[in-house]
Amino acid sequence: MDTSAPLIAVVEDEEHLAQGLLFNLQADGYRTRHEADGDAALAWLMNPDEEIAAVILDCMLPGTDGFEIARALRRAQRYTPILMLTARSRPEDILEGIEAGADDYLPKPFDLNILLVRLKSLLRRTAWHSAAIVEQQAPPDEYAFNHRTIRFDTLELIAPNRMTHLTVMEADLLRHFTSHQGEIVSRKDILEQVWRVHEDTDTRAIDNFIVRLRRYIEDDPAQPKHLVTVRGIGYRFLPNP
Repeated sequence: MDTSAPLIAVVEDEEHLAQGLLFNLQADGYRTRHEADGDAALAWLMNPDEEIAAVILDCMLPGTDGFEIARALRRAQRYTPILMLTARSRPEDILEGIEAGADDYLPKPFDLNILLVRLKSLLRRTAWHSAAIVEQQAPPDEYAFNHRTIRFDTLELIAPNRMTHLTVMEADLLRHFTSHQGEIVSRKDILEQVWRVHEDTDTRAIDNFIVRLRRYIEDDPAQPKHLVTVRGIGYRFLPNP
C-alpha cells in the first residue's frame, strides 16, 4: 500500500459492513483504519498518529455515539471531513449529524459507488480549500457584511477579533442565504435544496442550527437583525437591515 495515499478512518460497529467498506476503499487506493467502538474511535481521532484525510462515521455506536464524536472533534477545532452514515428511517438523524458538524451524510442502506463518489467529493473540496489558502491567486470567493467576511473558498468566517472555521454544510447554508438575500427561505428549501433531505419532516433541528449561525454573524444573537425568523415559514437574510 502506498504510504502517501489518503488515510480514511472507518468508524462502524457492523462488522460485515465495515469489512466491505475497508476492502473497497483499499481497492480504490486508500489506506484505512477501522474502529468499532465509539470511545476508542474518539480517543484515536483526537490524537491520531498520522494525518486523517476523512472519517466515515456511523451515527449509532457502542460507547460514544457518532453525533458526540463529531461534536467533540469540532469543539477541539479538528476539521477533518466527516461523512456520516445514518438510518434511512430517521431523517432527524441526518439533521442532527449536520448540526453536530458532519460535512455530508449517507442514509443506510447505501450504494457503495455513491459512498465513494461522496467521499471523493469531500476530499476534492478539501484540496480546493487548501490550495486556495496556499496560493491566494484566484479572486477570493467571499461575501462581506456587518464587518464580517464569509470566505467560502477557505471555509472561514472572519469577524472582529475572531475567525470561525465553517463546516461544508454551514458554508453551503450561508451561501444559500446570501445568494437569496432579502428573500424568505423556507425550512423546506433548506432541507431539499441545501441538505438534500427529501423526507417530509417537521423537525426543529434546523432552528437549533440557525442559532449557531447567528452566533457567527450577529452582534447580538439573542436579537438577530441579519438572520431573522419569518414565523411559521422559515428565515430571511438581511445584509443591511
